[in-house]
Amino acid sequence: MEPRLTSGIWVAAYLTRLRLADIPVYVTAKGDATAGAVVVKVATLDGQARAFQRSFDLASDARVWVVLAEGPEPEVDALLARQRARDRDLWVIELEDRQGRTLLDQPGLAG
Repeated sequence: MEPRLTSGIWVAAYLTRLRLADIPVYVTAKGDATAGAVVVKVATLDGQARAFQRSFDLASDARVWVVLAEGPEPEVDALLARQRARDRDLWVIELEDRQGRTLLDQPGLAG
């Protein structure tokens, strides 16, 4: 079993990767540094957005990123606000990229 990084270390590494790829990124909600869940929202700058959360693929027992919400950005933001109200330990990372890149499919970030 692969050791898991704390949320704070994973977020710091992710922010570095995004900045190296010239993808604007903001931490809009800082969660628990040890074990807080992470949601990644990407705004495509056309009024649309998509939010991802980590989940488990029961077939492979692997951690994967799945779409939590997508559509008009205000609707995605409202859902994230409700999630954050229920879970104060939740991290919310927001990206701006016209192509919708998140880098979540890259090695080390995928799961």
